[in-house]
Amino acid sequence: MTVVHIRPYTPADLDTLIALFNGAVRRVAGRDYTPAQIAAWAPGTPDRAAWAARLLGRPTLVAEIEGVIAGFSDLEPDGHIDMLFVDADHQGRGVAGALLDRIEAMARDQGLARLFTEASITARPVFEHRGFHIVAAQDVALRGQTLRNYRMAKAL
Repeated sequence: MTVVHIRPYTPADLDTLIALFNGAVRRVAGRDYTPAQIAAWAPGTPDRAAWAARLLGRPTLVAEIEGVIAGFSDLEPDGHIDMLFVDADHQGRGVAGALLDRIEAMARDQGLARLFTEASITARPVFEHRGFHIVAAQDVALRGQTLRNYRMAKAL
């Protein structure tokens, strides 16, 4: 069984998480979205300052397997999960589940009544497996492209 270690994000993780995000979108979500949609979602030159602010602006968790960063997620104060990404080379090893377990525990500790997210087509089954239900399908405009995702929620 794979041991997934969860720890808090540190600023030293910034470039690794940006690269992980880009790889996950390009290599994993590419099976569910067109090349133009992928390019809009994960543009070639990321805004490092915006990423740094986003990751430090809320509790962000990093998942490691044998000391290698394998994924990350976050939890906003209202129970919103903005990001859940797993490295393409670590898919199917329990990384997303370990992150969601920790996110759910944090939410319960904070007295939150529910978790919610906007899951990609690719991530939808992961959230469904963890007890989230679809609230609505939606089409989101991003950099000239329209991407389908799903508003999902889970009562705690």
